[in-house]
Amino acid sequence: MNTAIIAKVTADGKLEIPPEVLAQLQPSTEYEVSVTEDQIVFKKTYQRLTLKELRKQVKEAGSDPNQPTLEEISQIVKEVRQELWADK
Repeated sequence: MNTAIIAKVTADGKLEIPPEVLAQLQPSTEYEVSVTEDQIVFKKTYQRLTLKELRKQVKEAGSDPNQPTLEEISQIVKEVRQELWADK
């Protein structure tokens, strides 16, 4: 069941969005706004991540303190192979 939620335009021209609607919107997310004679629609926009932006995010995230060493990865691979060969 859809219930109507009322939003108002203030005297200074700002749109007052009710808190229950604001709670569903994600901060720092951009929305495309379509306006017709009797309808306003907010649609979330999706921006593609560039390689430069991805590298920046990876750098900001830092290294994983739980990242296994190459030796540990090698040992895991050996153990899995032994299990697979033992099942044949």
